[in-house]
Amino acid sequence: MPVSWDSPPVFSPSPAFWLHELPVFRASSCVVCASPAPVSRQIALNMAATGNEEQTLLPDIEEEAEGMEREMESEEEEEEGMGVEHSEEEDEDDTSEDERENEAEIQRLEEQLSINAFDYNCHVDLIKLLRQEGKLHRLRKARQKMSELFPLTEEIWLDWLKDEIRLTEDESDREKVYELFERAVKDYMCPEIWLEYVQYSIGGMGSQGGIERVRSVFERALTAVGLHMTKGTSIWEAYREFEIVILSTVQPPPGSVPSQEQQELLNTQLDRIHTLFRRQLAVPLMDMEGTYAEYSDWADDGVPDTVTHQYRRALQQLEKCKPFEEALLVSEPPKLAEYQAYIDFEMKEGDPARVQIIFERALAENCLVPDLWIKYTAYLDRQLKIKDLVLSAHERAVRNCPWTMGLWKSYLLALERHGADHQTVTDVFEKALNAGFIQATDYVEIWQSNLDYLRRRVDFSKEWSRELDELRAAFARSLDYLKQDVEERFSESGDLSCTIMQIWARIEALHCKNMQKARELWDSIMTKGNAKYANMWLEYYNLERSYGDAAHCRKALHRAVQCTSDYPEHVCDVLLNFERVEGSLEDWDAAVQKTETKLNRVNEQRARVAEKEALLARQEEEKAEHRRKAKADKKGQKKTQKANRTGDKRKAEDEYEEEWGEDAELPSKRLRGEEDFGSTVTEELMETESGLFGRRAPPPRKSEPPGFRKNQQAPPEAPRQPQDVSKEQQRKDENSVFVSNLAFNLEDPEGKLRTLFQGCGTVQQVRPVFTMKGVFRGYCYVQFEDRLAVPEALKLDRQEMDGRPMYVSPCVDKNKNPDFKVFKYKTAMEKHKIFISGLPYTCTKETLEDLCKQHGTVKAIRLVTNRSGKPKGLAYVEFENEAQASQAVLKMDGTMLENFTLSVAISNPPSRKMEDKAAPSRVLGAAMPRQPQGA
Repeated sequence: MPVSWDSPPVFSPSPAFWLHELPVFRASSCVVCASPAPVSRQIALNMAATGNEEQTLLPDIEEEAEGMEREMESEEEEEEGMGVEHSEEEDEDDTSEDERENEAEIQRLEEQLSINAFDYNCHVDLIKLLRQEGKLHRLRKARQKMSELFPLTEEIWLDWLKDEIRLTEDESDREKVYELFERAVKDYMCPEIWLEYVQYSIGGMGSQGGIERVRSVFERALTAVGLHMTKGTSIWEAYREFEIVILSTVQPPPGSVPSQEQQELLNTQLDRIHTLFRRQLAVPLMDMEGTYAEYSDWADDGVPDTVTHQYRRALQQLEKCKPFEEALLVSEPPKLAEYQAYIDFEMKEGDPARVQIIFERALAENCLVPDLWIKYTAYLDRQLKIKDLVLSAHERAVRNCPWTMGLWKSYLLALERHGADHQTVTDVFEKALNAGFIQATDYVEIWQSNLDYLRRRVDFSKEWSRELDELRAAFARSLDYLKQDVEERFSESGDLSCTIMQIWARIEALHCKNMQKARELWDSIMTKGNAKYANMWLEYYNLERSYGDAAHCRKALHRAVQCTSDYPEHVCDVLLNFERVEGSLEDWDAAVQKTETKLNRVNEQRARVAEKEALLARQEEEKAEHRRKAKADKKGQKKTQKANRTGDKRKAEDEYEEEWGEDAELPSKRLRGEEDFGSTVTEELMETESGLFGRRAPPPRKSEPPGFRKNQQAPPEAPRQPQDVSKEQQRKDENSVFVSNLAFNLEDPEGKLRTLFQGCGTVQQVRPVFTMKGVFRGYCYVQFEDRLAVPEALKLDRQEMDGRPMYVSPCVDKNKNPDFKVFKYKTAMEKHKIFISGLPYTCTKETLEDLCKQHGTVKAIRLVTNRSGKPKGLAYVEFENEAQASQAVLKMDGTMLENFTLSVAISNPPSRKMEDKAAPSRVLGAAMPRQPQGA
């Protein structure tokens, strides 16, 4: 494409690009931006070479690293000397003390990693501390060890890369940084790391083949993150502006006529820039309109129609995706539901590249979600089927979620599917065995996958082969592994039905024609507790029927009739049918006799069992009848006792005064239908307390006129004492809390509780509850003047009083509010919370927090205690998110604490059965059950 030299199409890059994206061209930015004067190619190469002197890489020699440390320390000392004057002795003392503390912490972390190399948080803490102290050689080793075990986060990689780049010195060091970048871009899809990579590669463009290398890195970056709808634009713009700078180096001087070679070179470079514009405008990205306007200004002949058409299609796609992008923007991490919806949308759209990019974005924020990896790898296996892409995804999946057996199983199949060499498959399988699965059956399945792979390698047309020997050795090793390693860890082999041995026996019979080995294997299967199951004997019989002979079939069925205990009739029928087809008269007679003997014995056993069960049922029925009768007798006794109490009015009155105080008096006897204001008020005001502990408190005594008698009706016009009515009306449930689990021997409960709760608000009254003999029941009511004090009072729940946890709950009438729930802890699964059992009784919150914070941010810890305040050895720990809780379960389950073995699982307590109805009325003096609040 010819160019008019009067107005050359020189693009002016943004200042931000020169200052950040392409620092190698800073020296020449003013020339390119300020005037259209061309810059020679040699000058650009010289500038690139100059830029190399400014960027440095971490040397391998420890002395050089230490020298850099000393320089950094000396610079810090000079900066400090320019500020406030300090005493040199004090500075040295403070520095040495900090260094000693940090070194001790570093040694502790290194020792902890030597014990448990899979402690992720310990790796992170060690790297941060080493970087802070400037221990460059040890820092590199720590990062290397962590990268071998875990994929590193974007932050860790960027810090590592920047440290290495800062200390670059020669070309060999640059190659090592290139290798480090290659490792970094494989862990997660990270646009920021790719930007650093292309920026660093631009610094080496002055070397031989440097420009082509930069272009290669840019192309790979576009393939990896160029479709990222919000961050992909930065890669496209950096690539385009790099090519525009290269264009300025191939322009001939103004006024000169370019040679044919120069014109071809110029046209090639212009085509590159046009192609980049067109490719970018075909991809739905944020701020596409700005890119289109930029291309319109840059192109002499305007934007071609084909490009405009592609641009409009990309805009339409962008509009479809915007709701999902906006949902991701406003949601909180880990955004799993939003990503799942986005993935489903892209899979329906059917663009494999876009499906891949949204999966990668989701996994970057949800790398510890096995289901997401399983879905991604399955999509790649079935749709894309690109070897490097598929195997890379499988490798990253098992590095992020090594405890998930399904990911390892899919990885082995993918390796075989794409023709990986045998040693690679074997190495991956060995890693799977060391991954730490959480179930014994997982080891059985992974062994089955490996054995299937080895079986498919064997050519059974040959009488002998190395692959066949390897298969048999693997079968034998799998049985030993399940018996020793797995059974030692899980107390079971995980293969109760001996599936692996059954497969081995069938392979020996079918492919190797070795029935003797198959029979030996089945003998071993039966000795492992499987002889009592009919289906196991029938499986063996079918094997003999297919590949053996009639004699061994008959022998197997006779043994089955003798040993089977679950379905003996079925086995007997199979034996009789076999003899009908294969046997002689003698064989038939023997089979009939054996089956009849077996069935008679079975019927006798069943009759004895039925008789025993009937006897137990009768005994249970008699016990139930006895309990019903005792309950009825007890109820009658209670009625009699109640009638006796009513007759002894003076004694009851004294007891009421003892329990309720001097103002409480025995209610007078009223005839049916009698209503008065005072009794109505009393009934309403005391409803809450009666609903809570099962009986109604006595109403205040009415004034008795002279000559009052027991059955004499009070005059209806006699009013209640105003003082008593006022006191009853002061009782407000919404201003009160219920306090329970107090010690029965608590001295002065009213005074102590008033003092304790006065910090929550003005206490109007404290109503401790006593028995009729004056014994404190262990619970009371605290009423405040303002209902705003109730939430503050509830915060005192489980605070200790005289060595016991005090339970504080809302004061609610369960008769009026039967659906009210007062249990304050959730009873459903909480994936961000873990449940720990087996704790030592001396374990404190501080000890548990130190143990758990290694695996994530601990938000809350609750040690479970009994009613007396003694620990039960149980605890709930709440983490910041589900990933940290899953990591804690993986790392802490089965570990030791003060010689106690901890059991750790995701919190999933059983549903709590709440009483929907108020407790039935109780006899005066009966104990009141504690409310479920705080249980």
